Amino acid sequence: MTAWTTLVSAEDLAAALGREDLIVIDTRTSLTDRAASENAYRQSHIPGARYADLDRDLSDHRKTSGGRHPWPDAADFTATLSRWGITPQHQVVVYDAADGALAASRLWFLLRVLGHRRVAVLDGGWQRWSALGLPTDVEIPTPQATQYEASFDARRLLDAQDVRALLDCGGLLIDARAGERFRGEVEPLDRVAGHVPGASNRAYSTNLADGRFKSPETLAAEFAPLLGGRAPAQVAAMCGSGVTACHHLLAMAHAGFDGAALYTGSWSGWIEDPQRPIATGEG
Repeated sequence: MTAWTTLVSAEDLAAALGREDLIVIDTRTSLTDRAASENAYRQSHIPGARYADLDRDLSDHRKTSGGRHPWPDAADFTATLSRWGITPQHQVVVYDAADGALAASRLWFLLRVLGHRRVAVLDGGWQRWSALGLPTDVEIPTPQATQYEASFDARRLLDAQDVRALLDCGGLLIDARAGERFRGEVEPLDRVAGHVPGASNRAYSTNLADGRFKSPETLAAEFAPLLGGRAPAQVAAMCGSGVTACHHLLAMAHAGFDGAALYTGSWSGWIEDPQRPIATGEG
């Protein structure tokens, strides 16, 4: 059976529903009303889908540092996977409301950096699935627990010191926030505006056209000049809290540039230390 490792179309997923090796995860997220997101899942979701909460399941808010969405420890995350009935052999498909920019790409990267290859984001998300009139359900599954054992690839998870080292060695740090936030003109979420000195800006929304990811060829043509000949291992992505940055990591993998890292704390983690430098403007 075909392994989906970056994106999957709504049509292909619909045809695969019922496969024993397939597990679907609904990650629809509202940053302003968490309860509304899970309520929407309970009212209607892709048949068999489990629900993942960005704060509860894909972050660790027991940590007092590491940005607004601290990266979870592998033991806690694999316990969550086990509760959902996932094994390393499963094909996982993740979706959110539309463009994969919030929890869907975050969960995709959590699994990929854990070594799980067969995981993909539903291109166009719940919005396209609904628009096509594809099957939905209200039944909440009760998965049989499994035992998932794995650890994260630490080389792809950077802290502030790692980011400084990356930039000092000529590496590339891509900030996925909108241009006005990167330039420090506005800051709706964090107490300080600006960006990490030396970072480059590419808003995650530029990976999309009409609510879906651009083709691998188009994305490759857009990312190649930005990478400037660097290997993916010399590249890291960041955003406000380590969530939408994963959209770039997904887009790059889809374009053939797999292997870049994530600055897990991102901007909200960078400004935890007031001694760290801050840049404004274009960079």
